[in-house]
Amino acid sequence: MNTETPSPPRLTRREQKERTRNALLDAALRLLEQKSFGSLGLREVAREAGVVPTAFYRHFDSMEELGLVLIDDSFRTLRQMIRAARAEPQRPEHVIRRSVEILVRHIHEHRLHFRFIARERSSGVPALRQAIRTEIRLFSSELAIDLARFPYLDRWPAEDLGVVATLIVNTMVSTAEGIIDAPTDSREGEDEVIRQTEKQLLLIALGISVWRSP
Repeated sequence: MNTETPSPPRLTRREQKERTRNALLDAALRLLEQKSFGSLGLREVAREAGVVPTAFYRHFDSMEELGLVLIDDSFRTLRQMIRAARAEPQRPEHVIRRSVEILVRHIHEHRLHFRFIARERSSGVPALRQAIRTEIRLFSSELAIDLARFPYLDRWPAEDLGVVATLIVNTMVSTAEGIIDAPTDSREGEDEVIRQTEKQLLLIALGISVWRSP
């Protein structure tokens, strides 16, 4: 009787490369929990990931490129989730509540990503700040297009839709930062952030109902 444990299947070259790339990204996120991106070194990231520094350049041309990939990863999955929530035919207040629920869940699932985004949005490496602003503008543009699907809003000028979308996105960005900063040993702080967010978004929705463009 053969009692030997079968050895795990060998990874392909492509799978191994992807694993190393993800290890570098994860290592950078862990280190960024305690420091800013500008103070993070390539060798430090490679050591945390368990690879030699030369392996870094097989995946990224520079630390700045690694930071840009982290930003892209953070926003891409969030846009997909929020887009799915908005696609469901619901009343505006239900869309608000559903979107907030998705945002909060996504923050908890990607807490290190959001801590990184919150820190680099207002300080740090200029290229990363610009990339974050670009992602937020893209978020607003997509939301403005979706808002135009609602009755009454379909008659609004594009500029007004853009203003409303920006207000909503800025509120949700502030929500993400509030949840990241809330104490992790109590739900009270987070619950208050969520309550305030829903109220702010409902007030925006109320303003929409009475707004008349000049």
